[in-house]
Amino acid sequence: MSSLFPNLFSPFQMKGLEIRNRIFSSGHDTDLARGGIPTDELIAYHVARARGGVGLIVVQVVAVHDSARYTSEVLQGADDDCIPHFSRLFDAIHREGAAAFVQLFHPGRELAARRDGAVMPAWGVSQAPSERFKVVAKTMSTDEIGEIISGYGDAARRMAAAGVDGVEIVGSHGYLPSQFLSPSINFRTDEYGGNPENRRRFVDEVIQSIRSTCPEELIVGARLSGDEFDSGGLDEDAMFEICRNLAPSLDYLNVIAGTSASSGGSVHIVPPMTVSNGYMAPFSAKLKQAVGPTAVLVAGRINQPQDAEKIVREGAADMCGMTRAMICDPRMPAKASLGQVDDIRACIGCNQACIGHAQLGLPISCIQYPESGRELRFAEKPRAEVSRRVLVVGGGPAGMKAAITAAETGNSVTLWERSSRLGGQALLAQALPNREEFGGIINNLEGELRRAGVSVSLNSEFDQPNCSEFSPDAVVLATGSRRWMPPIEGGEGVEILHHEDILAGAKTGQRVVIYDWRTDWIAIGMAELLSQSGADVRLAVNGVCPGFAIQNYVRDAAIARLYRLGVETTAFMRLYGAEDRTVYFVHTAAQEPVVLEDVDTLVVVPPNQPEVGPADWLKSSGIPYRIIGDALAPRTAEEAVYEGLTATLELLT
Repeated sequence: MSSLFPNLFSPFQMKGLEIRNRIFSSGHDTDLARGGIPTDELIAYHVARARGGVGLIVVQVVAVHDSARYTSEVLQGADDDCIPHFSRLFDAIHREGAAAFVQLFHPGRELAARRDGAVMPAWGVSQAPSERFKVVAKTMSTDEIGEIISGYGDAARRMAAAGVDGVEIVGSHGYLPSQFLSPSINFRTDEYGGNPENRRRFVDEVIQSIRSTCPEELIVGARLSGDEFDSGGLDEDAMFEICRNLAPSLDYLNVIAGTSASSGGSVHIVPPMTVSNGYMAPFSAKLKQAVGPTAVLVAGRINQPQDAEKIVREGAADMCGMTRAMICDPRMPAKASLGQVDDIRACIGCNQACIGHAQLGLPISCIQYPESGRELRFAEKPRAEVSRRVLVVGGGPAGMKAAITAAETGNSVTLWERSSRLGGQALLAQALPNREEFGGIINNLEGELRRAGVSVSLNSEFDQPNCSEFSPDAVVLATGSRRWMPPIEGGEGVEILHHEDILAGAKTGQRVVIYDWRTDWIAIGMAELLSQSGADVRLAVNGVCPGFAIQNYVRDAAIARLYRLGVETTAFMRLYGAEDRTVYFVHTAAQEPVVLEDVDTLVVVPPNQPEVGPADWLKSSGIPYRIIGDALAPRTAEEAVYEGLTATLELLT
């Protein structure tokens, strides 16, 4: 047991199963399934977390019926042929000492999948359209409801035959069980609607179906949103009563927040860094006091072991979901149990490569740890046959990851950074409102540099004489990008600033227009920063909306903040010119002029340009080298870190 976290690392008994600690990985999309069954990649992904010390892994959703195919690669539990494939997954998790549960799932009206290019009909509770996905579902007959209920029981039986320890009914986030429970969605007048008891009947019968078809020792739980955070959804009081009434028939309740049905509610499916750590613990604590022997699990931005320890110590929950923490660092539990807290690679809640990848139909990963989701490729990095003297130029995320990778593969590595600080563009990101936590990527990579034994030299200029004197065997150029200002037609009368000028302390006038070419987090942060300082801000976006290039939960939360601040937004804008307190745009769709008047300051958020000065002479030197990150082409921290890994391995092994 850990001396730092004695409660978090105490065993937990659930029914007849002993779980080695109080940390669990909640069910989450990975896009690592294929053909409805677990793949070697999915097994390797979960094995890495089991090996890293997690107590319980709740495997992602398994569809209980053909109508539940909410993505093309959802796991399927509707046929006995799936049993041996799931056995491979559960056996692999068990061999590493972790318990294995699996989610049973039907999305109901929250369906965006296509089959053979055509939108599938959604099976719904009643005629209540889905706002977010614009779905009008067919209302299920009682026979169809019975078919779905039987599907839960049959899928649970197959998972039990495959060796799973428990099953979890996904009633969270506005999916089918929640739709039955909600009076704003369930308009039925039969035995499945009309009053709280009837609305609960579907979930009650699903539980009965599972219990009647599965071994008695199988653990049965439910994942429920403690608050949907939607004006038309189930609030905390309603959900507390629902949970309290369901608890006697369940072995555990797994508490989360949000709903897929709306933009505001869906933010809580994978809450971004602007949401408080462990914010659902007060609800789980209240529930824990009310449900007696039923176990209570909680998740929602619990990314540090000290936060989880506090939740368990205070009796707010029996176990804590730390899913993204283990996407970022699969060995987080093992490190915490050994007291190696400073060695933990902390999740920063950016959502970019975890849920962001899943929504793009890409395998899960992490911008800080691209090895996640790619375990079969990178779990064991090849060692260099002969140690080489490697010089990495540039101390942003790309350069730091390159230096770490080079050192981990057995080379002698030096990193040169021409400024006085490591971090590159991440230093700018953390300076903006609601992006402070992004600076954690710098702290995490700096710690890995130290542990890998990389020699870091700040204020070091890379040129031909210095390179010749150092005499490297290989060079990685991670020199990043430089600021650039596009040509702007016009004359006097409008102050024009680059966004980096604002971060350097430049002041604006009262009436500000921000031109957002990038549609990422920068212009949003500029608008928040200047609005909070008292300026009247208008945001002109070269895209369909602010934040179009970032993950939609992060984007939607940011758009909500801009709305509350009174920032006026205009989309499809291309900057043309500025003069006489007027800024001129072209509407990119209509190709017609747009004029914004009464402007004191124009703040431009343009793309950067690559900074690759040394490449020409380095090429003629004969020294093997690679150009990575923004120095190759300005993109995001994800590409920078990924290329720090992959390009360095290609160069050195």
